[in-house]
Amino acid sequence: MKTTFLACLVLFGFLACNSDQSAPDVSKIKLPLQVAHFEADFFAIDTMQLEPSLAALDKKHPGFTTDFLSNILVLMPSTEANDLKSFYRAYWPLYQNSTAIFKEQRAQIPIIKQGLQYVKYYFPQYPLPQKLITFIGPINSYATILTKDAIAVGLQLFMGKDHPLYTSEQGQALYPAYISRKFEPAYIPVSAINNLVLDMYPEQFAGKPLIAQMIDLGKRLYIVDHLLPEIADTLITGYSAKQLDACIKNEKNIWSFFIQNDLLYKSDPMLVRDYISEGPFTQAFGQDSPGKIGQFVGWQIVKKWMDKHKNLSMDSLMKKDAILLFEEARYKPS
Repeated sequence: MKTTFLACLVLFGFLACNSDQSAPDVSKIKLPLQVAHFEADFFAIDTMQLEPSLAALDKKHPGFTTDFLSNILVLMPSTEANDLKSFYRAYWPLYQNSTAIFKEQRAQIPIIKQGLQYVKYYFPQYPLPQKLITFIGPINSYATILTKDAIAVGLQLFMGKDHPLYTSEQGQALYPAYISRKFEPAYIPVSAINNLVLDMYPEQFAGKPLIAQMIDLGKRLYIVDHLLPEIADTLITGYSAKQLDACIKNEKNIWSFFIQNDLLYKSDPMLVRDYISEGPFTQAFGQDSPGKIGQFVGWQIVKKWMDKHKNLSMDSLMKKDAILLFEEARYKPS
């Protein structure tokens, strides 16, 4: 059976569904967070005096300089100097000409800080990063990474969806439009907080049936939604406003499709991938649907279950067996 979305959709910008949440006050939670803009110091080095320049860079950014050279640029000892200079020359124009974009990106830092306050509130035992570092890496490098003591943001993947870095032939080969449209500065806090959740609870999808994987994705959306309560749900889900509105309007039809096609307990990786993987849309639901539509259903199930367990900790939610949660939720959208 194949179902489709309603033809008439309402598009009204970012959709935020957090207005009914009573977010806790975290303003008094103190965070010893240092903010460092590594890209500014990196592009100030003298490539003609590379060794002393890198030594000075490492002194100012101990630990991260090594991470940057070894894990982000992935420099090999035999070609390190030449490859570093090549990267410097290639990305110097990006750094030099992007002042306005950097201001937009840096405006996201207070949102990340508040997100970390919520992490401390909901997960008090989790060791928070002590630093927030911004950097510019290769286009095929990381958006956000966690180091020993820091969370680092790769600004090169948040330059705005229409930036030539992504619309170029090389950029499109790496990141088709359905991915690069999320390379906006507003996605920086979501990327950072998702990385922390992934660090706390690594994904363990292998061999699990579709419904279990949908619930796990739904749990993560639920957590991030609470860690960033003022962020629009379009950003949390990665859906466009049109896609999210379509999911909300067609929730019953989407669920009926999974039930009528007996998909919930299927574990064939090829089948499961159709509903939980990134894509321009979900084939079974047509081009107005989002990819990764299974996370939306899992999110609705988790919200229904949590409505009955309001005093449960976020850690207990993440550790709850997904199949048991599904059975207890008795999800049946109307």
